[in-house]
Amino acid sequence: MNTRFLLFLSLAFLVVISSAAFASGSQDRTQFGHNIEIGPDEQVGDATCFGCTIRVRGHVSSDVTVFGGNIYVEDQGEVDGDITSFAGNIHLDRETKVGGDVTLFGGRVYRDPSVSIGGNVTNMGGAGWILLIFILVLGALIAFFVWLIRRLLRPSVPASA
Repeated sequence: MNTRFLLFLSLAFLVVISSAAFASGSQDRTQFGHNIEIGPDEQVGDATCFGCTIRVRGHVSSDVTVFGGNIYVEDQGEVDGDITSFAGNIHLDRETKVGGDVTLFGGRVYRDPSVSIGGNVTNMGGAGWILLIFILVLGALIAFFVWLIRRLLRPSVPASA
């Protein structure tokens, strides 16, 4: 692969990620560092939060995902899809409903016995999972940058005829 192709793939990846993250789509909510509050009379599609908390008191018709924050579903809030939290806690209050799975990496699930969950509950709690995920991601990034720098600094050899 040549350098231009790698640069093109990297830019295409960034455009896709940034357009998805900042889309003012139908009813999706995505935040970086700012909490998301879904009121009792509100309905949203997806709710995604990086480094913040999502509080659902209304209706989420798809998934709720948090990286480095907590998820609260309370006051008869409903989530039709999955709830996923990386490095945070999930709190499911009385008479709330989750249509899909509840998945947690590196935190705790607090749920009232009256909570209705349509799928499975997977809890990989504790700091060990966070550390493992961090080490794997950091290792992959370092390996990628070492490979990229070596590739860019490699002397070009003309093709022999």
